[in-house]
Amino acid sequence: MRRRTFDVLAAAVGLALAVVTLVAGGLLLWGHSFIDTQVHNQLAAQKIYFPANNSPAIKAPEFAAMHQYAGQQMTTGAQAEVYADHFIANHLKAIGGGQTYAQLSAKAQLQPTNTALAGQVATMFKGETLRGLLLNAYAFGKMGALAGIAAIVAFAGAAVLLILCGLGFWHSRRVPAEAEVFVKAPTHNGKTPVPAATS
Repeated sequence: MRRRTFDVLAAAVGLALAVVTLVAGGLLLWGHSFIDTQVHNQLAAQKIYFPANNSPAIKAPEFAAMHQYAGQQMTTGAQAEVYADHFIANHLKAIGGGQTYAQLSAKAQLQPTNTALAGQVATMFKGETLRGLLLNAYAFGKMGALAGIAAIVAFAGAAVLLILCGLGFWHSRRVPAEAEVFVKAPTHNGKTPVPAATS
């Protein structure tokens, strides 16, 4: 095969891959933007605010992670994770005495007249539901962040491919028209060597 033809074919394949990578990067960037916007809008609509730094609600050591967002409105997945795992979870632990909603609900079914336990179960259900929803927002926020990183990697890969394609086309113009690739070297008598027979 002519070297010039090989260079052009290789560069054309690289160009096609670059286009595919650019499209993938664009879709990933759109996914990142869409998820980020949805998480922000859904959380902002709830109007949840972190307690102030001097609030007794986050004075105990187990609420230490809350101080980084003190007084702020929750609008990001990272904030949702902190609120869910370091505020709601700690309160639920205190309310349920270390037991989950499922455990308390099972007890309440055996004690249908115990109104205090029924109230405790209802509070645990609401709290665990809200915590689950916030952790879902956190998970989607993480997915959006990963999509953004993947988009950057895709664009960087496409840039490298485009540079290599440019070099390939440039080289195809500089190489002699008669140059060949993958040419088998002849032996001293001008013939292609034949593999020796094995016994």
